[in-house]
Amino acid sequence: MNISIVTVGKLKEKYLKQGISEFLKRLGPYAKVEIIEVSDEKAPEELSSTEMIQVKNKEGERILAKINPDAHVIALAIEGKMRTSEELADNLDKLATYGKSKIAFVIGGSLGLSDDVMKRANETLSFSKMTFPHQMMRLILVEQVYRAFRINRGEPYHK
Repeated sequence: MNISIVTVGKLKEKYLKQGISEFLKRLGPYAKVEIIEVSDEKAPEELSSTEMIQVKNKEGERILAKINPDAHVIALAIEGKMRTSEELADNLDKLATYGKSKIAFVIGGSLGLSDDVMKRANETLSFSKMTFPHQMMRLILVEQVYRAFRINRGEPYHK
């Protein structure tokens, strides 16, 4: 399985980079996983709703340009479907079974994802009703993808 994580912004925090690197290494035997960063749109702290949409649209164009046309797209969004780790594992297993070997997870910037990205998504996924920094979501996502492969292979992992 080929998994891409398309995400907005550069990761600066060393501790997050180290954690992500560790899980990417662990994922090596299970899948090819790549993280694709697109630049975030520079914007002032205070934005009107029109300016917010413009920022999300510009970031959205960059995201869509990096998604393989054949990919099954899973957008991370607070309003998405909440799943247990086992349900995520089952979903990834079913996608692989039905020939969806290219999966693209999408993590938006601080303002979220554009309507165009949400329309391109085949499904949405929420990790919580809480808001997390998008940089931290990378680490949480790669850990959960790793956990899903361990679950699907019947291999032990911390519960």
